[in-house]
Amino acid sequence: MILRDIAHSRTGDKGNRSIISVIVYDLRDFPLIESQVTVERVTLLYRDIVKGRVERFMIPQLGALNFVLHDALGGGVTKSLALDAHGKSLSSAILSMNIEQNKS
Repeated sequence: MILRDIAHSRTGDKGNRSIISVIVYDLRDFPLIESQVTVERVTLLYRDIVKGRVERFMIPQLGALNFVLHDALGGGVTKSLALDAHGKSLSSAILSMNIEQNKS
């Protein structure tokens, strides 16, 4: 299955950082995304965009993961001409990630 089957996403930016939250629809699916939506996989997914580190913060009470992508917006949203690398485009990409149902 793909991540969007069990979760939705919100994005934001601050300077040259992109912030991506992944939130499960059902809290029972949180262990699934916790184990599979890792820093390593997110770094690989955005390897052509993110020039800095990727950090992950867990918010299990909300069934959410929050990723901070450093040096990811071509100098910042107001400086970059790469509008496709911002906001909804980034959340759509993460929601296309494949998730194995039998892992937890």
